[in-house]
Amino acid sequence: MKLFTPVQFGSLELKNRLVMAPLTRIRADENGVPGDLLVEYYRQRASMGLIVTEGTWPVREGRTWIGQPGIETAEQVAGWRRVADAVHAEGGTIVMQIMHGGRISHPEITGSGRTVAPSALAAPGEIRVIEGKAPLPVPDALDINEIPVVVAGFVAAARNAIAAGLDGVEVHGANGYLIHEFTSPASNVRTDSYGGSPENRARLAIEVVTAVAAAIGADRTGIRLSPEHNIQGALETDPDDALATYVALAEGLAPLGLAFVDILHADPAGKLVQSIRASAGAPVVVNTGFGVVTTRDEAIRLVGEDLGDAVAVGRAAIANPDLAERWAGEHPESAPDPSTFYYGGARGYTDYPTR
Repeated sequence: MKLFTPVQFGSLELKNRLVMAPLTRIRADENGVPGDLLVEYYRQRASMGLIVTEGTWPVREGRTWIGQPGIETAEQVAGWRRVADAVHAEGGTIVMQIMHGGRISHPEITGSGRTVAPSALAAPGEIRVIEGKAPLPVPDALDINEIPVVVAGFVAAARNAIAAGLDGVEVHGANGYLIHEFTSPASNVRTDSYGGSPENRARLAIEVVTAVAAAIGADRTGIRLSPEHNIQGALETDPDDALATYVALAEGLAPLGLAFVDILHADPAGKLVQSIRASAGAPVVVNTGFGVVTTRDEAIRLVGEDLGDAVAVGRAAIANPDLAERWAGEHPESAPDPSTFYYGGARGYTDYPTR
């Protein structure tokens, strides 16, 4: 079956077309340094064709959660080097998702006294801080002169990821975080060159990925998108506007020759996803979204019908460290325990059985 065959994503050689989706697990230490737990967690899942790490902050102001890893300090780089070495020792391929949380944070978490976003509009909901939960605050709108600093933060993080031995990076442009906040007309009401038209709202994503690709090579660079996901206030409810925005974004990236584009959308066969794929000029990873668990049969169908070049899998990869072998052999699966997704130390993290 095609799902279990190798594929080339830029310089990345995937032994199968199963991609471990970036999964928030918040098990790093208080300084954002990956420790023994993260080393073991990723090592166990090295049989996936590609591991995309959990969202990792490039700069402290981009940190979203307590317990989230970073890639800014020497200690964080050293921690990730242990992770990369462990995955490579098992024959795996791993890229880092670089994620600036934007307005999905709190001054207690960022340590900068503020959160930032394209516009001074708070996201709906609450966020966990040290003493419990707090409403998401109104962010500072980034001054246009601050945007190059944001881009530089992504570039420095990408260089650090490669220095740590990871095989590449995925820029997080999805799920309501900073880059997606610029893309969405609900969270971006700017009137300068980064707001208004679809092309302007796509500009930051294109600039970040272009700069990262120049720094580490386009053949080691990808991006994750979640068009029309309508999460965390980054709404995209006008289909025509969404199509125009994401085609502009994809066309802006096409000259780079990226390693991959990772698209989270409920309808991989639909016009929007397939238009992005046609315009981006790169291999595409598809994933049906948070609301639908990707099953073995669904993954086989998506690749077999050529709706994507690979399939991202989340919850099944949490509960089955040897998912690739289980699916290839049609063996029974373990079920994930949602109560341990974000808490529990080793429990529900590194203690799921292999066959």
